[in-house]
Amino acid sequence: MSTAALPNATRLSALAAILPDGGLLTRDEDLERYSRDWSGDHVGRPLAVARPRSVEDVAALMRFCSAAGIAVVPQGGLTGLVGAAVAAPGGEELVLSLERMSKVRSVNPIDFAIVVEAGCILEEAKRAAEAQDCLLPITFGAQGSCRIGGNVATNAGGFNVLRYGMTRDLVLGLEVVLADGRVWNGLKTLRKDNRGYDLKQLFIGSEGTLGIVTAAALKLFPRPSRVETALVGLRSVEDAMALYALARRGCSDLLSAFELILRDGLEVALAARPDLTDPLARPYPAYVLMEASAGGEIDLRALIESFLASAGDLVEDGVVASSRAQAERLWLYRETMVEAQGRGGRYLRTDVSVPISQLADFVAQALAAVRHAAPQTQALAYGHVGDGNIHLNVIPPQGLAPADIAPLLHGAEEAIFAVVDRLGGSISAEHGIGRVKQRAFLERVDSVTLDLAKRVKTALDPQTILSRGRILPLVPSEDR
Repeated sequence: MSTAALPNATRLSALAAILPDGGLLTRDEDLERYSRDWSGDHVGRPLAVARPRSVEDVAALMRFCSAAGIAVVPQGGLTGLVGAAVAAPGGEELVLSLERMSKVRSVNPIDFAIVVEAGCILEEAKRAAEAQDCLLPITFGAQGSCRIGGNVATNAGGFNVLRYGMTRDLVLGLEVVLADGRVWNGLKTLRKDNRGYDLKQLFIGSEGTLGIVTAAALKLFPRPSRVETALVGLRSVEDAMALYALARRGCSDLLSAFELILRDGLEVALAARPDLTDPLARPYPAYVLMEASAGGEIDLRALIESFLASAGDLVEDGVVASSRAQAERLWLYRETMVEAQGRGGRYLRTDVSVPISQLADFVAQALAAVRHAAPQTQALAYGHVGDGNIHLNVIPPQGLAPADIAPLLHGAEEAIFAVVDRLGGSISAEHGIGRVKQRAFLERVDSVTLDLAKRVKTALDPQTILSRGRILPLVPSEDR
């Protein structure tokens, strides 16, 4: 009998032998927390959950799975939003959780580099960097539960992309286990290495379809000794964009975040948290939450105040945080607005980007398109102005029958994506493709790009056992 023809019980026994001491979970009650992402929208049924402790464990697992034809889904903190890390419903995919590979291997304040295992929680990696007076700049709301391997595999963005770039811009090197169990050791901390193809780029943003990231070397930066945060009220999104253009010049490279919030979104936060009060003397159609950071002897407070004063009548009103606690409270409006949207059940999350110069047009056109396509919904637009990334989310009316929600949200999404297409944007700025956006991706990708993507997938995963059906579609012979 070939390895691929072994019954499930035999295969599970072999996997358990590779991972002793509770490394393989098979009981339903143990599988539950690995079967859905944090949104609750994407639910699967794993064959089992493998929890390796080392790169050698992962390599041994993949050697066996390659021989046995077992489909594998790498999994981090399950904070993704496109269903990439959740097992399919059929119980045929092995979830490979990196949660027990969580070490910070090294922090070097001279190299300004940190080497961490894939299961390390982002917030813990950030604290390790801070202990050496360094900054790991990847920052977003899920940093207390997302894991570094997932950040790399999804090319995570966040609040600081404006200044530091996406995760791709911060990766110096990777350690990756391939589909056949071989280990590619590209875990270097070199800033300049021009020896042929930069292979690590293949795995960044690949959503687990090309290899399993087991460790990453990431760039660090000097830890800022001064951070200034301001929330300002404006008349329009157009004024927010004009202010952004001024801020890029007036605050130079010290500007680290520039977030757009519309009044509707602020009201969602105020309704969700009674302890939050309106931040300014009166309501405004648009708000910008901006942050700048610096070290050394720069008088950052004076710089921010001077910039806001020079903005003329663009800024209607505003507040500059007088303490770190007040700054965190200003960020709480942004964070609460996002958290509160899901409390009523399922809703549409979009994650799009357009050229920065087109952002105001996109917000106006997309909101109008949603009002026309789904007038009974609530649409909220907010996002990272400095990188052209807007989250335009659509909340269905309360009490709507579950069977009616999906077509309503699909129509709203189609309307939003039509505006994205018209303005030359992307349907996914941060979250990736996974399963959820695959159809929309395939409708828009050109034939050459798709052909190249399939060739890369075939070269690195010829049996299609890694993250089967994510990004690229299954072919009939793979749909087992």
